[in-house]
Amino acid sequence: MKTVLVLSILLCAAFAAPAEDKEKHAPEAAAAEALKEQSVAAPEMEDKMMKKEEASVPEDSVPVPRNALQSEEAAAPESRYNFCPEGWFSLGSRCFLFVNAPMNWYSAEEYCNGLGAHLASATNGREYSFLQQITRTTGQTTVWLGGFYLQGRWMWIDREGFYYTNWYAQEAANGCPCVYLRTSNGWGNYPCTSSFRFICSKNPFSC
Repeated sequence: MKTVLVLSILLCAAFAAPAEDKEKHAPEAAAAEALKEQSVAAPEMEDKMMKKEEASVPEDSVPVPRNALQSEEAAAPESRYNFCPEGWFSLGSRCFLFVNAPMNWYSAEEYCNGLGAHLASATNGREYSFLQQITRTTGQTTVWLGGFYLQGRWMWIDREGFYYTNWYAQEAANGCPCVYLRTSNGWGNYPCTSSFRFICSKNPFSC
């Protein structure tokens, strides 16, 4: 009888132990399962967060290197070059054209205007010598310049200052109010209705 009782107690203890262990380890198992679920959900959550961040960034907000603007500016040409049209002579910052067609002073100026120019002025000795040389190469000895007399003073039609003078022979200004160049010496003045070949001048093209 005692033996049966001892066996019964042992069997009860054997069945009770796993249940107790199971209950003891249940919180740990639940925590492990939760951690497992969390670790599985983490990449999904991270992907969602990344997609959300990507959606919040405007499409045109593209990273630009700091030196991008500098490199573009460096690529742009800084220097400018001046070019005279074909057939024009270049001196300093101006272009000159000899027109081998005799006209009166007014018609000559109108012709130059049609080319975007004026009758030439000579603002210094170098320019005057250059214009003389152009005239000589064409076999001519006189050409109209852009000088004229108005209201008691001499002026250049292209609005350059009439500070440099190189008169060879000066006639009465009222009767001879237009300036012409001589290839052998300084300029003179003559009636504007006379016909001479002429020189136009203008600023070069810039780019």
